[in-house]
Amino acid sequence: MLLSTSSSMSAIDVRLTPGYYFRSHDLEPHVSRLLACPSVFAIKDATASLLSRAGGRLQGETGGVIEEGALLQGDVFVQAGARVEAGAQIVGPVLICTGAVVAAGALVRDHSVIGPGCRIGFGAEITRSLLAGQVFMKHPCFVGDSVIGSGVNLGSFCSTTGMRCDRGPVAEPAVEEITVNLGGRRISTGQTKFGAVIGDGVTLPAGTVLSPGTLIGPGTVVYPRDHIGGFLPAGTRVR
Repeated sequence: MLLSTSSSMSAIDVRLTPGYYFRSHDLEPHVSRLLACPSVFAIKDATASLLSRAGGRLQGETGGVIEEGALLQGDVFVQAGARVEAGAQIVGPVLICTGAVVAAGALVRDHSVIGPGCRIGFGAEITRSLLAGQVFMKHPCFVGDSVIGSGVNLGSFCSTTGMRCDRGPVAEPAVEEITVNLGGRRISTGQTKFGAVIGDGVTLPAGTVLSPGTLIGPGTVVYPRDHIGGFLPAGTRVR
């Protein structure tokens, strides 16, 4: 299952490409470009690059509703048709796309893109992540250093984890590289913080915690359980 790419990455397992996890049509243009990266591990850096150079690219991405009482710091771009409610907190650089709602009590932190139609509710926290669109995080939960596909629903108290904690005290900034296990092989992510890739249409039941470097294929059905890790192929049923 190898896919030829550029000379800098001569061959990559198709299960590490965005096309395995995310549909390529009907996406917001910025989201579509980010999901065109050759590897899922490149998306976080591409998102950070887009937002760090936001001055030129995103100046026109405004016109959304920012209610009085919302707390915005840094570069926060709210597209027309999006809404940031009073009591929400956003620390830029962040892009909030058309139709998304960031509710009171939600926290969206730096280098995140909240795609069209997403619902970010009270107690939800997002940092350094891309949500492709129509993602529901309407209850207290955490997504960090992750890529979340369209139509994903995270139940109450779900959490990604992006750092290793099995080699002594946790250091900040992180120093241990995150790897993923794919077919018995350890694959380098090139990152010291990497949460999860969750494909289109996945629902995580309340209380689900994901290990660092978890990869969940689209259409996977996850029954109630407290912990998931590794690679779950598209259409898997996890009990």
